[in-house]
Amino acid sequence: MTEFDYVLVGGGLQNGLIAGALRMRQPESRIALVERAGALGGNHTWCFHEADVAPDSRDWLEPLVVHAWPGYRVVFPNLQRTIDGRYSAVTSERLDEVASAAVRGGPGSKLFLNTEVSEVGTHVVTLSSGGRLEGRVVVDSRGPPPPSGRATAGYQKFLGLELELARPHHLDRPVLMDATVDQSEGYRFLYILPLGPSRLLVEDTYFHETHSLDRVQLRDEVLGCVASRGWEATEVVREEVGVLPMPWTGSPSVPASGPLLGGYRGGWFHPGTGYSFPVAARLAEFVAGRPPADLFGADLRRFAHEHIRQVKFAHLLNRFLFRWCPPAARVPIFERFYRLPETTIGHFYALRLTWPDRIRLMTGRPPRGLSLRHRLRYGTER
Repeated sequence: MTEFDYVLVGGGLQNGLIAGALRMRQPESRIALVERAGALGGNHTWCFHEADVAPDSRDWLEPLVVHAWPGYRVVFPNLQRTIDGRYSAVTSERLDEVASAAVRGGPGSKLFLNTEVSEVGTHVVTLSSGGRLEGRVVVDSRGPPPPSGRATAGYQKFLGLELELARPHHLDRPVLMDATVDQSEGYRFLYILPLGPSRLLVEDTYFHETHSLDRVQLRDEVLGCVASRGWEATEVVREEVGVLPMPWTGSPSVPASGPLLGGYRGGWFHPGTGYSFPVAARLAEFVAGRPPADLFGADLRRFAHEHIRQVKFAHLLNRFLFRWCPPAARVPIFERFYRLPETTIGHFYALRLTWPDRIRLMTGRPPRGLSLRHRLRYGTER
Protein backbone atom coordinates (compact mmCIF):
# COMPACT_ATOMS: atom_id res chain seq x y z
CA MET A 1 0.00 0.00 0.00
CA THR A 2 1.34 3.43 -1.00
CA GLU A 3 0.89 6.23 1.56
CA PHE A 4 0.10 9.88 0.81
CA ASP A 5 -1.04 12.95 2.69
CA TYR A 6 -3.87 13.49 0.20
CA VAL A 7 -5.53 11.09 -2.22
CA LEU A 8 -7.67 13.01 -4.72
CA VAL A 9 -10.13 10.80 -6.62
CA GLY A 10 -11.26 12.34 -9.90
CA GLY A 11 -9.28 14.71 -12.08
CA GLY A 12 -11.88 17.36 -12.82
CA LEU A 13 -12.06 20.99 -11.77
CA GLN A 14 -12.42 20.45 -8.02
CA ASN A 15 -9.43 18.20 -7.49
CA GLY A 16 -7.38 20.08 -10.07
CA LEU A 17 -7.85 23.23 -7.99
CA ILE A 18 -7.11 21.38 -4.75
CA ALA A 19 -3.87 20.02 -6.22
CA GLY A 20 -2.74 23.50 -7.27
CA ALA A 21 -3.66 25.06 -3.94
CA LEU A 22 -1.94 22.28 -1.97
CA ARG A 23 1.30 22.65 -3.88
CA MET A 24 1.30 26.39 -3.13
CA ARG A 25 0.18 26.19 0.51
CA GLN A 26 1.81 22.88 1.51
CA PRO A 27 4.74 22.41 -0.90
CA GLU A 28 6.01 19.27 0.84
CA SER A 29 2.67 17.47 0.85
CA ARG A 30 2.49 14.03 -0.77
CA ILE A 31 -0.40 14.06 -3.25
CA ALA A 32 -1.94 11.26 -5.28
CA LEU A 33 -4.42 12.28 -7.98
CA VAL A 34 -6.37 9.46 -9.66
CA GLU A 35 -8.19 10.03 -12.97
CA ARG A 36 -9.80 7.42 -15.24
CA ALA A 37 -9.12 9.41 -18.44
CA GLY A 38 -5.76 10.07 -20.08
CA ALA A 39 -5.71 13.76 -19.07
CA LEU A 40 -7.18 16.00 -16.39
CA GLY A 41 -10.04 18.43 -16.80
CA GLY A 42 -12.20 16.84 -19.49
CA ASN A 43 -13.41 19.23 -22.19
CA HIS A 44 -14.57 22.45 -20.57
CA THR A 45 -14.18 26.21 -20.34
CA TRP A 46 -14.71 27.66 -16.87
CA CYS A 47 -15.07 31.36 -16.21
CA PHE A 48 -15.15 33.40 -13.03
CA HIS A 49 -15.74 36.99 -11.97
CA GLU A 50 -13.19 38.94 -9.98
CA ALA A 51 -15.47 38.91 -6.92
CA ASP A 52 -15.95 35.13 -7.12
CA VAL A 53 -12.61 34.30 -5.52
CA ALA A 54 -10.79 35.60 -2.47
CA PRO A 55 -7.75 37.83 -3.14
CA ASP A 56 -5.63 35.40 -1.09
CA SER A 57 -6.32 32.68 -3.68
CA ARG A 58 -4.99 34.67 -6.62
CA ASP A 59 -1.44 33.36 -6.26
CA TRP A 60 -2.37 29.77 -7.14
CA LEU A 61 -5.35 30.60 -9.41
CA GLU A 62 -3.62 33.05 -11.73
CA PRO A 63 -1.49 30.41 -13.54
CA LEU A 64 -4.76 28.79 -14.66
CA VAL A 65 -6.11 31.87 -16.45
CA VAL A 66 -5.78 31.82 -20.24
CA HIS A 67 -7.99 34.83 -21.06
CA ALA A 68 -9.15 37.85 -19.06
CA TRP A 69 -11.37 40.81 -19.93
CA PRO A 70 -12.23 44.08 -18.13
CA GLY A 71 -15.91 43.13 -17.79
CA TYR A 72 -18.83 41.74 -19.75
CA ARG A 73 -22.11 42.73 -21.40
CA VAL A 74 -25.69 41.50 -21.18
CA VAL A 75 -28.36 42.03 -23.83
CA PHE A 76 -32.12 41.71 -23.31
CA PRO A 77 -35.13 42.90 -25.31
CA ASN A 78 -35.44 46.00 -23.06
CA LEU A 79 -31.98 46.28 -21.54
CA GLN A 80 -28.35 46.44 -22.57
CA ARG A 81 -25.75 46.83 -19.85
CA THR A 82 -21.99 46.66 -19.39
CA ILE A 83 -20.73 45.29 -16.07
CA ASP A 84 -17.18 46.23 -15.08
CA GLY A 85 -14.80 43.94 -13.21
CA ARG A 86 -12.25 41.39 -14.36
CA TYR A 87 -13.73 38.27 -15.97
CA SER A 88 -11.37 35.34 -16.47
CA ALA A 89 -11.41 32.03 -18.36
CA VAL A 90 -9.76 28.70 -17.57
CA THR A 91 -9.59 25.84 -20.06
CA SER A 92 -9.32 22.10 -19.53
CA GLU A 93 -5.95 22.10 -21.27
CA ARG A 94 -4.53 24.68 -18.86
CA LEU A 95 -6.01 22.89 -15.84
CA ASP A 96 -4.38 19.67 -17.00
CA GLU A 97 -1.04 21.40 -17.46
CA VAL A 98 -1.02 23.25 -14.13
CA ALA A 99 -2.55 20.53 -11.95
CA SER A 100 -0.36 17.78 -13.43
CA ALA A 101 2.75 19.85 -12.75
CA ALA A 102 1.53 20.57 -9.22
CA VAL A 103 1.19 16.86 -8.45
CA ARG A 104 4.37 15.72 -10.16
CA GLY A 105 6.38 18.58 -8.70
CA GLY A 106 6.13 17.42 -5.11
CA PRO A 107 8.11 14.83 -3.17
CA GLY A 108 6.45 11.43 -2.88
CA SER A 109 3.53 12.52 -5.12
CA LYS A 110 2.09 10.67 -8.09
CA LEU A 111 -0.41 11.23 -10.88
CA PHE A 112 -2.47 8.16 -11.84
CA LEU A 113 -4.01 8.56 -15.32
CA ASN A 114 -6.11 5.94 -17.13
CA THR A 115 -6.81 4.48 -13.71
CA GLU A 116 -10.18 3.22 -12.52
CA VAL A 117 -11.23 3.22 -8.87
CA SER A 118 -13.34 0.41 -7.40
CA GLU A 119 -13.81 1.66 -3.84
CA VAL A 120 -13.30 4.87 -1.89
CA GLY A 121 -12.97 4.64 1.88
CA THR A 122 -12.18 6.97 4.74
CA HIS A 123 -8.44 6.63 4.30
CA VAL A 124 -8.00 3.97 1.60
CA VAL A 125 -8.74 4.09 -2.13
CA THR A 126 -8.83 0.74 -3.92
CA LEU A 127 -7.93 0.72 -7.61
CA SER A 128 -9.64 -1.60 -10.09
CA SER A 129 -6.22 -3.10 -10.79
CA GLY A 130 -6.04 -4.22 -7.15
CA GLY A 131 -3.64 -1.56 -5.90
CA ARG A 132 -4.45 0.45 -2.79
CA LEU A 133 -3.63 4.06 -1.94
CA GLU A 134 -3.70 5.24 1.66
CA GLY A 135 -4.25 8.91 2.44
CA ARG A 136 -4.46 10.93 5.60
CA VAL A 137 -7.21 12.77 3.69
CA VAL A 138 -9.26 11.34 0.82
CA VAL A 139 -11.26 13.70 -1.41
CA ASP A 140 -13.78 12.10 -3.78
CA SER A 141 -14.73 14.52 -6.59
CA ARG A 142 -15.71 12.13 -9.38
CA GLY A 143 -18.73 14.09 -10.55
CA PRO A 144 -22.43 14.14 -9.71
CA PRO A 145 -24.14 11.19 -8.06
CA PRO A 146 -27.23 9.66 -9.75
CA PRO A 147 -30.17 12.08 -10.13
CA SER A 148 -32.41 12.29 -7.07
CA GLY A 149 -35.80 12.80 -8.71
CA ARG A 150 -37.66 15.78 -7.27
CA ALA A 151 -34.46 17.28 -5.85
CA THR A 152 -33.69 18.89 -9.22
CA ALA A 153 -35.87 21.82 -10.26
CA GLY A 154 -34.32 22.10 -13.70
CA TYR A 155 -31.09 22.25 -15.63
CA GLN A 156 -28.80 24.69 -17.34
CA LYS A 157 -27.86 22.87 -20.52
CA PHE A 158 -25.69 24.16 -23.32
CA LEU A 159 -23.70 23.35 -26.42
CA GLY A 160 -20.75 25.53 -27.33
CA LEU A 161 -18.71 25.80 -30.50
CA GLU A 162 -15.28 27.36 -30.62
CA LEU A 163 -15.19 28.97 -34.04
CA GLU A 164 -12.61 30.54 -36.28
CA LEU A 165 -14.13 33.38 -38.29
CA ALA A 166 -13.31 34.72 -41.72
CA ARG A 167 -12.93 38.25 -40.34
CA PRO A 168 -12.40 39.89 -36.94
CA HIS A 169 -15.47 40.00 -34.68
CA HIS A 170 -14.49 43.31 -32.93
CA LEU A 171 -15.79 42.20 -29.51
CA ASP A 172 -13.69 43.59 -26.68
CA ARG A 173 -15.38 41.64 -23.87
CA PRO A 174 -17.70 38.65 -23.42
CA VAL A 175 -21.46 38.72 -23.77
CA LEU A 176 -22.62 36.78 -20.74
CA MET A 177 -26.27 36.69 -21.76
CA ASP A 178 -27.81 37.64 -25.08
CA ALA A 179 -31.48 36.84 -24.49
CA THR A 180 -32.77 38.41 -27.71
CA VAL A 181 -32.98 34.93 -29.25
CA ASP A 182 -36.14 32.82 -29.57
CA GLN A 183 -37.61 31.92 -26.15
CA SER A 184 -40.17 29.27 -27.11
CA GLU A 185 -38.08 26.41 -25.64
CA GLY A 186 -37.58 28.00 -22.22
CA TYR A 187 -35.24 30.71 -21.01
CA ARG A 188 -32.54 30.77 -23.65
CA PHE A 189 -29.50 32.93 -24.25
CA LEU A 190 -26.25 33.04 -26.15
CA TYR A 191 -22.99 33.14 -24.21
CA ILE A 192 -20.13 34.55 -26.28
CA LEU A 193 -16.43 34.60 -25.36
CA PRO A 194 -13.95 36.41 -27.62
CA LEU A 195 -10.86 34.18 -27.55
CA GLY A 196 -8.88 36.01 -30.22
CA PRO A 197 -9.35 38.64 -32.94
CA SER A 198 -11.24 36.16 -35.14
CA ARG A 199 -12.06 33.37 -32.68
CA LEU A 200 -15.22 33.00 -30.57
CA LEU A 201 -16.70 30.46 -28.22
CA VAL A 202 -20.47 30.65 -28.71
CA GLU A 203 -22.76 28.65 -26.42
CA ASP A 204 -26.47 28.16 -26.93
CA THR A 205 -27.82 27.85 -23.38
CA TYR A 206 -31.21 26.88 -21.92
CA PHE A 207 -32.68 26.90 -18.41
CA HIS A 208 -35.14 24.06 -18.74
CA GLU A 209 -36.99 21.36 -16.78
CA THR A 210 -35.50 18.45 -18.75
CA HIS A 211 -31.89 17.33 -19.10
CA SER A 212 -32.24 16.07 -22.69
CA LEU A 213 -30.12 17.83 -25.30
CA ASP A 214 -30.20 17.50 -29.10
CA ARG A 215 -26.61 18.10 -30.14
CA VAL A 216 -27.32 18.21 -33.88
CA GLN A 217 -30.08 20.77 -33.46
CA LEU A 218 -28.01 22.93 -31.12
CA ARG A 219 -25.03 22.92 -33.48
CA ASP A 220 -27.29 24.25 -36.21
CA GLU A 221 -28.76 26.82 -33.80
CA VAL A 222 -25.30 28.12 -32.85
CA LEU A 223 -24.14 28.41 -36.45
CA GLY A 224 -27.41 30.08 -37.42
CA CYS A 225 -27.07 32.67 -34.63
CA VAL A 226 -23.46 33.34 -35.64
CA ALA A 227 -24.46 33.92 -39.26
CA SER A 228 -27.36 36.18 -38.24
CA ARG A 229 -24.86 38.47 -36.51
CA GLY A 230 -22.84 38.86 -39.68
CA TRP A 231 -20.01 36.50 -38.71
CA GLU A 232 -18.78 33.86 -41.15
CA ALA A 233 -17.49 30.71 -39.46
CA THR A 234 -14.70 29.02 -41.41
CA GLU A 235 -13.81 26.28 -38.90
CA VAL A 236 -15.29 24.56 -35.86
CA VAL A 237 -12.21 24.20 -33.67
CA ARG A 238 -13.84 22.50 -30.72
CA GLU A 239 -17.23 21.56 -29.28
CA GLU A 240 -18.25 21.32 -25.64
CA VAL A 241 -21.53 20.36 -24.04
CA GLY A 242 -22.89 20.50 -20.52
CA VAL A 243 -26.00 19.70 -18.49
CA LEU A 244 -25.75 21.36 -15.06
CA PRO A 245 -28.24 20.63 -12.25
CA MET A 246 -30.27 23.45 -10.70
CA PRO A 247 -31.75 21.76 -7.61
CA TRP A 248 -34.23 23.02 -5.03
CA THR A 249 -33.20 20.67 -2.23
CA GLY A 250 -30.05 18.97 -0.99
CA SER A 251 -26.99 20.28 0.83
CA PRO A 252 -23.43 19.05 1.36
CA SER A 253 -22.94 16.56 4.15
CA VAL A 254 -19.77 16.87 6.21
CA PRO A 255 -18.34 13.57 7.49
CA ALA A 256 -16.46 13.39 10.76
CA SER A 257 -13.36 11.79 9.25
CA GLY A 258 -13.78 11.40 5.50
CA PRO A 259 -13.80 10.85 2.68
CA LEU A 260 -14.60 14.46 1.85
CA LEU A 261 -16.98 14.65 -1.12
CA GLY A 262 -15.99 17.54 -3.37
CA GLY A 263 -17.38 19.24 -6.46
CA TYR A 264 -20.82 18.28 -7.78
CA ARG A 265 -20.68 14.95 -5.96
CA GLY A 266 -20.54 16.73 -2.62
CA GLY A 267 -22.92 19.58 -3.48
CA TRP A 268 -20.13 22.17 -3.72
CA PHE A 269 -21.55 24.20 -6.61
CA HIS A 270 -23.90 27.14 -7.19
CA PRO A 271 -27.50 25.82 -7.39
CA GLY A 272 -28.74 29.03 -9.00
CA THR A 273 -26.40 28.84 -11.98
CA GLY A 274 -25.13 25.26 -12.04
CA TYR A 275 -21.58 26.64 -12.11
CA SER A 276 -18.89 25.27 -9.85
CA PHE A 277 -15.76 27.43 -10.13
CA PRO A 278 -16.26 29.92 -7.26
CA VAL A 279 -17.28 27.25 -4.75
CA ALA A 280 -14.64 24.79 -5.96
CA ALA A 281 -11.94 27.44 -5.51
CA ARG A 282 -13.26 28.24 -2.03
CA LEU A 283 -13.18 24.58 -0.99
CA ALA A 284 -9.68 24.13 -2.47
CA GLU A 285 -8.38 27.08 -0.43
CA PHE A 286 -9.99 25.65 2.70
CA VAL A 287 -8.48 22.19 2.22
CA ALA A 288 -5.02 23.54 1.45
CA GLY A 289 -5.09 26.05 4.28
CA ARG A 290 -4.71 23.55 7.12
CA PRO A 291 -2.75 20.33 7.74
CA PRO A 292 -4.47 17.00 7.06
CA ALA A 293 -4.96 16.26 10.77
CA ASP A 294 -6.96 19.49 11.20
CA LEU A 295 -9.22 19.26 8.15
CA PHE A 296 -12.19 17.56 9.76
CA GLY A 297 -13.65 19.36 12.73
CA ALA A 298 -15.32 22.56 13.82
CA ASP A 299 -13.74 24.71 11.08
CA LEU A 300 -15.09 22.45 8.32
CA ARG A 301 -18.53 22.40 9.90
CA ARG A 302 -18.60 26.21 10.05
CA PHE A 303 -17.32 26.46 6.48
CA ALA A 304 -20.00 24.03 5.26
CA HIS A 305 -22.71 25.79 7.28
CA GLU A 306 -22.02 29.10 5.50
CA HIS A 307 -22.17 27.36 2.13
CA ILE A 308 -25.42 25.59 3.07
CA ARG A 309 -26.94 28.89 4.20
CA GLN A 310 -26.26 30.36 0.76
CA VAL A 311 -27.40 27.18 -1.00
CA LYS A 312 -30.80 27.21 0.69
CA PHE A 313 -31.55 30.69 -0.60
CA ALA A 314 -30.44 29.64 -4.10
CA HIS A 315 -32.86 26.70 -3.83
CA LEU A 316 -35.62 29.20 -3.09
CA LEU A 317 -34.75 31.14 -6.25
CA ASN A 318 -34.84 27.93 -8.30
CA ARG A 319 -38.28 27.05 -6.97
CA PHE A 320 -39.44 30.53 -7.88
CA LEU A 321 -38.00 30.31 -11.41
CA PHE A 322 -39.18 26.83 -12.35
CA ARG A 323 -42.42 26.54 -10.37
CA TRP A 324 -43.88 29.99 -10.89
CA CYS A 325 -42.68 30.98 -14.37
CA PRO A 326 -43.64 29.25 -17.61
CA PRO A 327 -40.57 28.45 -19.74
CA ALA A 328 -41.32 31.04 -22.40
CA ALA A 329 -41.89 33.85 -19.87
CA ARG A 330 -38.63 33.85 -17.92
CA VAL A 331 -36.75 36.63 -19.72
CA PRO A 332 -38.22 39.41 -17.49
CA ILE A 333 -36.87 37.62 -14.40
CA PHE A 334 -33.30 37.89 -15.65
CA GLU A 335 -33.79 41.33 -17.17
CA ARG A 336 -34.94 42.58 -13.76
CA PHE A 337 -31.96 40.89 -12.10
CA TYR A 338 -29.51 42.77 -14.33
CA ARG A 339 -31.03 46.10 -13.33
CA LEU A 340 -29.84 45.51 -9.76
CA PRO A 341 -26.65 47.11 -8.34
CA GLU A 342 -23.40 45.59 -9.57
CA THR A 343 -22.47 44.57 -6.03
CA THR A 344 -25.62 42.44 -5.70
CA ILE A 345 -25.02 40.86 -9.11
CA GLY A 346 -21.46 40.06 -8.08
CA HIS A 347 -22.52 38.62 -4.72
CA PHE A 348 -25.04 36.38 -6.48
CA TYR A 349 -22.49 34.85 -8.84
CA ALA A 350 -20.02 34.41 -6.00
CA LEU A 351 -22.72 32.77 -3.83
CA ARG A 352 -22.05 35.39 -1.18
CA LEU A 353 -25.45 37.10 -0.91
CA THR A 354 -25.98 39.41 2.06
CA TRP A 355 -29.37 40.10 3.63
CA PRO A 356 -29.65 43.45 1.77
CA ASP A 357 -28.92 41.55 -1.46
CA ARG A 358 -31.67 39.06 -0.71
CA ILE A 359 -34.14 41.84 0.00
CA ARG A 360 -33.28 43.49 -3.34
CA LEU A 361 -33.81 40.17 -5.14
CA MET A 362 -37.15 39.35 -3.55
CA THR A 363 -38.88 42.73 -3.16
CA GLY A 364 -40.21 45.34 -5.53
CA ARG A 365 -42.69 45.00 -8.34
CA PRO A 366 -42.89 41.36 -9.51
CA PRO A 367 -41.54 40.87 -13.03
CA ARG A 368 -43.85 39.90 -15.84
CA GLY A 369 -44.18 36.17 -16.38
CA LEU A 370 -45.31 34.96 -12.95
CA SER A 371 -48.18 32.51 -13.29
CA LEU A 372 -50.31 30.88 -10.58
CA ARG A 373 -51.69 28.59 -13.27
CA HIS A 374 -48.19 27.37 -14.12
CA ARG A 375 -47.42 26.89 -10.42
CA LEU A 376 -50.50 24.69 -9.92
CA ARG A 377 -49.88 22.71 -13.12
CA TYR A 378 -46.20 22.26 -12.24
CA GLY A 379 -47.14 20.82 -8.85
CA THR A 380 -49.46 18.21 -10.36
CA GLU A 381 -47.09 17.22 -13.17
CA ARG A 382 -44.06 16.80 -10.91
